[in-house]
Amino acid sequence: MAFLVTLLLYSLILIPLSLLLLRKLRYRRLRLPPGSLGLPFIGETLQLISAYKSDNPEPFIDQRVSRYGSVFTTHVFGEPTVFSADPEINRFILLNEGKLLDCSYPGSISNLLGKHSLLLMKGALHKRMHSLTMSFANSAIIKDHLLLDIDRLIRLNLDSWTGRVLLMEEAKKITFELTVKQLMSLDPGEWSENLRKEYVLVIEGFFTLPLPLLSTTYRRAIKARTKVAEALSLVVKQRRKESEKMNDMLGALLASGDHFHDDQIVDFMLALLVAGYETTSTIITLAVKFLTDTPLALAHLKEEHDKIRAKKSDPEAALEWSDYKSMPFTQCVVHETLRVGNIISGIFRRANTDINIKGYTIPKGWKVFASFRAVHLNTRHFKDARTFNPWRWQNNSEGGNVYTPFGGGPRLCPGFELARVVLSVFLHRFVTQFSWETAEEDKLVFFPTTRTQKRYPIIVKPRDEATLAR
Repeated sequence: MAFLVTLLLYSLILIPLSLLLLRKLRYRRLRLPPGSLGLPFIGETLQLISAYKSDNPEPFIDQRVSRYGSVFTTHVFGEPTVFSADPEINRFILLNEGKLLDCSYPGSISNLLGKHSLLLMKGALHKRMHSLTMSFANSAIIKDHLLLDIDRLIRLNLDSWTGRVLLMEEAKKITFELTVKQLMSLDPGEWSENLRKEYVLVIEGFFTLPLPLLSTTYRRAIKARTKVAEALSLVVKQRRKESEKMNDMLGALLASGDHFHDDQIVDFMLALLVAGYETTSTIITLAVKFLTDTPLALAHLKEEHDKIRAKKSDPEAALEWSDYKSMPFTQCVVHETLRVGNIISGIFRRANTDINIKGYTIPKGWKVFASFRAVHLNTRHFKDARTFNPWRWQNNSEGGNVYTPFGGGPRLCPGFELARVVLSVFLHRFVTQFSWETAEEDKLVFFPTTRTQKRYPIIVKPRDEATLAR
């Protein structure tokens, strides 16, 4: 009996060690990108999180790029990972989604969004659902159906602003109401505001240890996720009973030939609400912050929007599509905000097979992180890359392969055009209605998501009507 116990113990120790040694021997035969795997189990996760919790996350990547080159090996969130700060490799990663690589996110994000979310879908189903989502956020739909609601809801919110305002908080209210309206045709009210507060808790749990017993933040996020799912489920059930088909995303899902179950629709809608609400509100806040810090750009922007308002006989007239298309400098501001702000810092993928690229091998099963931020803030690709300079886009509206604020390939953000329109309309209403100043100093932090530390407090005052008349 003692012999069997001893044999079992040796097996429990030797088998994992043997597998680890075999894996290390295999990796030595491959030409891995240079780098360090850091401490056992922890890797370099603590260094990464520490950098992104500060207002200057660049050193984590900059130091490694300086030492190892634009592609390096590290170990974060429990797995060996190849980081790419190379635009060509990033493009390769984006275009080979579903072929050589698959999307892969930390377990906390996967659990909180749900297995039926667009982010986690694969193959033909993802292609269909991505196309469906884009069909509700393309230029034609925005022009004919959404622009009026966008303008109306933004004006409704701004009309209540007075004195001290937490811009990021107010921007979140606006974008959440817009997303709820677009997805479910529901107007803002107590229900949507209560739902939004639960979403805040869900998002806080995105980059936590996915163990409820060990992480209070994750435990709160799971509870909030349950409440959100229950609220959305009631909406889905009610809509199934109604005979009239609504022309919104929920209506399209209910009418789909895929015959989705309620839990599938809830996961899908829950994730779209996160995407539409969190990122766009951050873009709005950063645009105002960058403009406030760059007075010449703000003056140029105000001049453009004052001209648009001056052409209208009714000062309360709604914005039209032709107005949106006559905002060239605004589009420069949008491009530059996305480049400097990097709402999407990058994307994780997992290699389905050994991948050979630029003389290196990315082993099967390893994670890959394509860093958009590292490319956008690289002086080899953008002059004075860490300076907010909207004028750089006046003769370069696309940015080529080095500009990927919305990702690319099969997983290009389906709401990219909608986000640009919402930001443009907000800036129009904001700069023509208010003058403002910062209430206190605030700074950017980047973990778990990009945001301002104090929610960007400002003091707003109605603009002098005489200013607009000049």
